[in-house]
Amino acid sequence: METVKPLASNVRPLMPASETLPKLFYWTPWVLQTAIWPLVRPLFRFFIRLEIRGAENLKLLTNKQGTIFAVSHSSELDSVLVPASLPFLSPLSPMFYTSRESAFYINSSWRRYFYGGCLFKLWGAHRLHSGKHNYEVSLQTHIQLLEAGKSLCMFPDGKQLPENEVGTHAHGGVGFLAWRTGAITIPVRITGIYRPSTYEFLTRKRTAVVAFGKPIHSSELFAGNEQPTVDEVRKIVELVVNEIRKL
Repeated sequence: METVKPLASNVRPLMPASETLPKLFYWTPWVLQTAIWPLVRPLFRFFIRLEIRGAENLKLLTNKQGTIFAVSHSSELDSVLVPASLPFLSPLSPMFYTSRESAFYINSSWRRYFYGGCLFKLWGAHRLHSGKHNYEVSLQTHIQLLEAGKSLCMFPDGKQLPENEVGTHAHGGVGFLAWRTGAITIPVRITGIYRPSTYEFLTRKRTAVVAFGKPIHSSELFAGNEQPTVDEVRKIVELVVNEIRKL
């Protein structure tokens, strides 16, 4: 049966110099996300009547351990909603993200300048290397982030879906990173915000709920330190997705 690479958990392949994160890209997400929090939190509270549930599940977590926020994805607002739902100056801030290569967004009109450009990287998004068929290579930057004790926001489905379809296209990245880094996983479900129109936003027709689930330790997901198979990683992701659905 196919196994997740590398062959042993203590293998640390050297990251190309071009992929080593400059200190700038550690600090700018904290500056930007902290600076806009006092603005976007009240705006979300007013225009989409933001409700935050399960915040007590985050109280014992610190920035000394890597934390994966496994989030349902139904809106372009999600990348801002999650950090805005944390307490101001939370030890879990800033939030980092996975993104596709710039070429993926080339035909995405204005989105290519945000998602595929430097601004999104300054916000905390770093590209994964798709098509490598090797999690270690695809997620090398995100391994580095989690091992440095950072928070990583991941959308298991990798794309926006209706809220009742969460987990139907889930990939194995969350499971691999939980095993590879020992990071804690927080299931997060966002509801009430699937493809909102400008009219609905301005007229407060929506109520968005961000629900944080209980922390899941990697030891709860993986029995022992043996290298999991690809199928086992996918089963772990399904367990995480089921926790998201319950929220």
